[in-house]
Order: sequence, then structure tokens, then C-alpha cells
Amino acid sequence: MKRLIAVAAACLTLGMPGSISAQDHLGNGSKVTGWEAVGRLNIAGRNMCTGSLIAPNLVLTAAHCLYDPNNGKAVDPTTIRFEAGLNGRYAKAARSVAKAVLHPQYQYRRPGQAQIGHDLAVLRLSSPISSEQIQPFATSSRAVRGDAVGVMSYNYVQKNRPNWEQPCHVLARKAQTLVMSCRVDFGASGAPVFEMVAGRAPRLVSVISAKAAMGKRRVSIGTALDQSLWDLVQRAG
Repeated sequence: MKRLIAVAAACLTLGMPGSISAQDHLGNGSKVTGWEAVGRLNIAGRNMCTGSLIAPNLVLTAAHCLYDPNNGKAVDPTTIRFEAGLNGRYAKAARSVAKAVLHPQYQYRRPGQAQIGHDLAVLRLSSPISSEQIQPFATSSRAVRGDAVGVMSYNYVQKNRPNWEQPCHVLARKAQTLVMSCRVDFGASGAPVFEMVAGRAPRLVSVISAKAAMGKRRVSIGTALDQSLWDLVQRAG
């Protein structure tokens, strides 16, 4: 994997600004049916990531979002707020987080180092979001090289509405690490990566960990889903 990436990958946790200007249109996020299950994670009012509902009370994101990039210390999960379907001033639903479960093999690295490998976390919300209001995403563990994928994320350019990046492709896979042609930016950590198959509703196959480069080509790094996700779900309760 190292020879595929010409520069060190950068984690994408974003510091929250003191004030955020509202944008009142969805833009290209409307291309995904049920996109409201993607939301912004407001982390202690200081940082942001992206997450997505995989059950009425569970949000999938990147494990490194649970660490403060300024000091490397673990974040109290109860200081995190999930804003589902945030579009301008309003979210479709919002909940605080009650519990966070990280992949047991994940190891946090200092800011500036690549957050690659087992970068998964499941957050249990303080109360479920009704499936009649927002339908959680289905998941898949079948991402392979050549697959068409898409990424939906919040980032420093679009803090209040989702950005939809597609089509892009899986360029390489080693174990559970994916290299993709999708372009992402700060704030996109934990963003869902969807398989794009004609005639089928998008299924979540990975979450974004970092951005990197192959030569002069911008790429993104993701953690592919596997059986470990179900272990995290059981532990999150």
C-alpha cells in the first residue's frame, strides 16, 4: 500500500469556526435517495466530522474523529452531536451521543500522520431517530478494485450542506484499506462511501479516513467494512 501513495495521507477532522454561514439549498446532495441519513458530527463545539445512520440509534464514522487533533486526547463522546440531513440552518433530526465504540485494533496517530487501518467507530445516540423520519443505510463488505463509488460529506467549504462526489472508483484495496479516486477535504472524515450500481439503492461500503496523493493525482483513503462492523454494533448496544 505504501508504494501506491506518494505523500503522507492527511486526516480530515476539521476545527469548527466561531460562526458558520448558512446555505439554504441542497445543491448536488439531492442525487442520493435518502441522503438525510448522512449528517455532520459537531464534536465538542470545536471540531467536525461526517457520519451516517446504519440503525435508528447508531452512527458510523471514523475512529480518529474521537480524538482531539490538537492534543491527541480522547474526546468525551457525550460532547458530540449528530445533525442528520443538515441543510443550511436546519437538520432533519439531531441527537447527542451517549456512547462510542472504536475498532479494537485502531491506533490513533499524531496529527499529520496517516490515520490508516481499522479507522472505524460506531456511536450510539441518546435516543433513536425514527425510521419513518430517516431510513438508515444498508451496508456491504464487497468493495473491490474497479468498483464505482460515491462519497457524501460535509467539509470546510460546505459546512452546512452535504457535498456529493461521484462517480469515482476504487483504485486499490489491501486488506480493509481502500484507495479511491474520490476527492475529499477537511471535515470529510467518517463520510460514507457508497457502491454505485445501476438499478440498486446505494449501499455503504467504506468510510473516509484521509486524503492523499498518487504522484500528482489526488486520492482518498477509506476503511472498508467487514465483519468487525457487526462486532462494533453489538458492543455499542
